Amino acid sequence: MKSTETDRELHILVIEDEPTIAESLRVGLTYEGMRVTVTTEGRSGLQVSEEQEVDLVILDLMLPDIDGMVVCRRLRARSSTLPIIMLTARGEVQERVQGLQLGADDYIVKPFSFDELLARVYAVLRRAGVSRPSTVLRIAGLTLDTETREVTLNGRQLELTPTEFALLELFMRHPRRVFTRETLLSRVWGFTYVGDSNIVEVHMSNLREKIGDHERKLIRTIYGVGYCLRPEDETAVA
Repeated sequence: MKSTETDRELHILVIEDEPTIAESLRVGLTYEGMRVTVTTEGRSGLQVSEEQEVDLVILDLMLPDIDGMVVCRRLRARSSTLPIIMLTARGEVQERVQGLQLGADDYIVKPFSFDELLARVYAVLRRAGVSRPSTVLRIAGLTLDTETREVTLNGRQLELTPTEFALLELFMRHPRRVFTRETLLSRVWGFTYVGDSNIVEVHMSNLREKIGDHERKLIRTIYGVGYCLRPEDETAVA
C-alpha cells in the first residue's frame, strides 16, 4: 500500500463529488509534487484503491452513490494502515466521532484552507511512516531546496520570484515531461486564474534568463505544445 521511498511520487486518492473542491485539491496537491487521482463516487474510489497503490485517501462524507462512512469502513477493512482524511460540510461532534471510530485518521470541516489540509496530509502520512517527496532536487548544476526555498546554479545562489520558483520546481520534479501552457496556468497560477494572456511566456523568459538557459537550452520550447526540461543533450526545438 505504501512506501517510504522519497523519490517516488506520493499517490493521493481524492473521493469528492463537488467539482470546485475536487479540482482545487487536484491542483494544489499536484503542485506539491504528488500524483492525484480524483473520483466523484464511492464505488469508483473503492475500485481505484483496490487496483492501484494509494498512499492516502481524502474522502468526502456526502457522496452521490455510497455514504462516505460506508466507504471509510470498507477502505479500513481492506487495509488497517491506509491513511484516510474525511471531509464534511457538517461539524457535529458525534459525526466526527463516528468517522474516527470507523477508521478515519483525521477529519476536516468545510470550508477549509488548503494550507490546513496540506498540513494534516503530511501529519497523517508522517504518523503512517510514509515519507514526503524529496525536498532537494538536483539537475544539471541546478539545486532547488523546497524547504529553504533556495536555488543555486553551480553553487551560486539565484534570486527567483515565488512564481519562478514554482515553475522551476515543477520542471525539476518532472524532467522530460512536456507541460502545455494551460497545464502551467492550472498548476502554478491556479485553475481559476484570469489575467494577461502572455503571463506564462513572460515568466518563462525571466526564469530562463536567471538560470542562464538561453545558450544551453535546459528548458526547451516545444513549439505548438509547451515546455519541457531535458537535462541531456537531446534533440529538440527551442
